[in-house]
Formats: sequence, structure tokens, C-alpha cells
Amino acid sequence: MRLILVLASLLALVPACGGGGQYGYAHEYSSIDGEDAYLRRVVDTSYEEVRRARPEDQTFIGWLGIVVEPPVTDGDTTRLVLSLRAHQDRHLCSTSSSDSCRVTVSEREIGRFTALVHVHPEDVAAGPTRLAVGSLVRVYGRSTGNDASDLPVIAAEWYRHWPAHYFVTTAAASSMRR
Repeated sequence: MRLILVLASLLALVPACGGGGQYGYAHEYSSIDGEDAYLRRVVDTSYEEVRRARPEDQTFIGWLGIVVEPPVTDGDTTRLVLSLRAHQDRHLCSTSSSDSCRVTVSEREIGRFTALVHVHPEDVAAGPTRLAVGSLVRVYGRSTGNDASDLPVIAAEWYRHWPAHYFVTTAAASSMRR
């Protein structure tokens, strides 16, 4: 009986040890359900290549950006203005435990872009985990051209969201370990 209880306890821990959960608490980037299909399609493309290319020549991208203006919703589409950030392969962690790690992006902005997304209901609910200024978003899609401010506009097929304080920038390197 004791052996069964020990095994049941260990099996209960397995999901917590694996993928890093919804917010990717892991040493390296950890995808969530549904994300792998988009990750496989991403083509490494620079900000300038996307900004200059014609819409019909755009590749599929998966950019990370921090929301810099309040989201604006029109019908079922939400417009996000994002500060493009480079992802750091090795995330910063508070301790040696992976559950203390946070998705880490560069402190420095590469450029700005606009994303048109269909927001998940849980991301618009009031509270500290809602999609708002300061959130990190990974947008998967293609550019449809530039807006009036000459920012690339990404029509998102899918997105992932980290609320403010659920990720870090490289500025946290002095207080967190690798």
C-alpha cells in the first residue's frame, strides 16, 4: 500500500516538472499546447526585412513583444502595439529550480510593430493576468504591410501571452542567476 501511495505521489508531480506550464517556467523556452505547430513554421526574419518586404513576400514569423499602448478592440480583433524584443535562449532564474525561471527577453527594443489578434477570453478578464500594457506577447503570423506610422502590421494566426511580472528582461540579470 505504501508503494502505491509513493508512486501515486510521484506521478502527480510529473506534469509540474515537464513543460514549464502556461508561463514557461523553465530554463529554456517551453511551448504550450497548440504552439508547436506554429513554432515549426517560423522563419527567422529580421525586423527590417519584414518592414521592407511586400505583403505577398512575407514569411511566417513568431515575434516576442512587450505591449506599449493600451489594447484597442474593434469587433473580434484587438490591436496591440508591441516593442519587439529578442528572446534569450537561457532564461534567468532566481534559484537553481526551473520553477523560478522566467521567460527572458532583451532589455533593448529592436523596433515596434502592430499585431492584430483574436484575444482569448481569459486575457481580457479583469485582474493581474489580463492582457495590458507591460504584458509580453508572442505573435505568430505574417505581415500585411505597414500602418500609417510605418510599423509592420502582423495578422496573428495564434498568440501566447505572459502578464506583466510573469517574464523578465535581461535587466534582471543582476538580481537573478542563470
